Amino acid sequence: NASVGFGGSCFQKDILNLVYICECNGLHEVANYWKQVIKINDYQKNRFVNRVVSSMFNTVSGKKIAILGFAFKKDTGDTRETPAIDVCKGLLGDKGQLTIYDPQVTEDQIRRDLAMRKFDWDHPAHLQPLSPATTKEVSVCSDAYEAAKDAHAICILTEWDEFKSLDYQRIHENMRKPAFVFDGRNIVDVEKLREIGFIVYS
Repeated sequence: NASVGFGGSCFQKDILNLVYICECNGLHEVANYWKQVIKINDYQKNRFVNRVVSSMFNTVSGKKIAILGFAFKKDTGDTRETPAIDVCKGLLGDKGQLTIYDPQVTEDQIRRDLAMRKFDWDHPAHLQPLSPATTKEVSVCSDAYEAAKDAHAICILTEWDEFKSLDYQRIHENMRKPAFVFDGRNIVDVEKLREIGFIVYS
């Protein structure tokens, strides 16, 4: 499915192995093809951040954004290469304030992931580890309703089943207006949320 991007410990590693094998065998065009897969995946994450910023009047500075989901896929607490890391760093880079909820990822894991330095070949060079001051702009919540309270926007970054059945009417009533939903996993009923009053991008 189209999404904010793929993650996990294997996909990128396996693709980079394919690049290496192709280059060793003189298949440079094929190697370039697989390199583009990595580039497009990074592009998807950057595109998502840019969509959030541009839709919210060209800045998220000082705005509270609820991040629903941090694991790279549902039904796991695995955060290796999760797109959520890059999306969160991108939003924090524009001075957004993040409230993060994931049913299986611990607060310690989230903070470690956001503070970790990545190799330039692994992630875009502009996504630097967070400074102690920036980490103060991150709160980790115990449920989606707490994360969304007084938020200007929601970003769905993992396709957890529980996010499909949230009481979005209740969530909308407790958010700042206009209230945005950016569905990075295409799991919500867009028309239903628009009827409630959300501005939805999916």
